[in-house]
Amino acid sequence: MFRRTFWFGTGMAAGVWATTKVNRKLKQLTPDSLAATAANKALDVGARVRDRAVGFALDVRDNMAQREAELDDALGLKAPVDGELPALRHHAAIENSKDPKSVVDDSTSYTTYSYNRNEDH
Repeated sequence: MFRRTFWFGTGMAAGVWATTKVNRKLKQLTPDSLAATAANKALDVGARVRDRAVGFALDVRDNMAQREAELDDALGLKAPVDGELPALRHHAAIENSKDPKSVVDDSTSYTTYSYNRNEDH
């Protein structure tokens, strides 16, 4: 009689366990539960991608600043600047005395050109 009671109890426990597992799985497979699970996973993936993108952006910014400093040093852009501006050019690079549009001003000794867009060409 004890054997029958033992196996009866074992069968009941196995049935309760199996029923509980099946009910949990069925609740997980409902449309609402599937949508919530998918949304949670999407949020997790989005957070991981954002973290990696932020890390990448910070790395790019640091490397960009380092490279800019290297270029500044190589080109001498950080060197002290003289207070003087370069001298003005007194003569045009190419003078065309036959050009009717050129006007020579004796006081400045350089050629100026008329840039009137409405003139006939």
